[in-house]
Amino acid sequence: MSKGLQVAIDGPASAGKSTVAKLVAKKFNYIYCDTGAMYRAVTLAVLNQGIDLKDNAKIAEVARQVKISFEPGETEQRVFLNGQEVTHDIRLPKVAKNVSAIAAVPAVREEMTKQQREIAANGGIVMDGRDIGTTVLPDAPVKIFMVASAYERARRRYVENKAKGIETTSLEELQKAIELRDKKDSTRKVSPLTQARDAVKLDTTNLTIDEVVDEISEIIKKHEMN
Repeated sequence: MSKGLQVAIDGPASAGKSTVAKLVAKKFNYIYCDTGAMYRAVTLAVLNQGIDLKDNAKIAEVARQVKISFEPGETEQRVFLNGQEVTHDIRLPKVAKNVSAIAAVPAVREEMTKQQREIAANGGIVMDGRDIGTTVLPDAPVKIFMVASAYERARRRYVENKAKGIETTSLEELQKAIELRDKKDSTRKVSPLTQARDAVKLDTTNLTIDEVVDEISEIIKKHEMN
């Protein structure tokens, strides 16, 4: 019996990838790997140690030393950095502001990609990020590229932050930050944000979460039957 497929979900910041990936994984009883949280955890570790963000050698050393793990939670997946829970800390503005720069360090991506491939080796996994279908799991049979307007993504993040009690910036500032993040992610030299040639593009601007999950589920079912 098949252990399940590798499902790669890519897209820009706040496109809803993580929310959808978790629900899809639960629906198919697959493992969920939050790659964005892994990069955020490395960024948090670098910031906590006061390392110069231009010191790539020290940043790479941190990436190789940290242990990132996940545990299911009641409302969201819990993230641990060296055994300490950082689920909310990795969502702080200081982390969001610097994660693109840390994720662009070649040695950091190399280490995280290695860990992600190990997690996905046996299949039955949903992984979301910026370069899953192009770099991390290029042979994944199911590849989705989720997009949404910058305004809609900012609105979603604003509502999410307020619901979590996180001190948030204005909707306008969030939209500017997301547009800047898009530019950084799509123009970086190492594994830029780009749609894999064999990925299905899914615009979620006017779709509910359930509708997105249903569309991706149908794609997975078709591949499972082949």
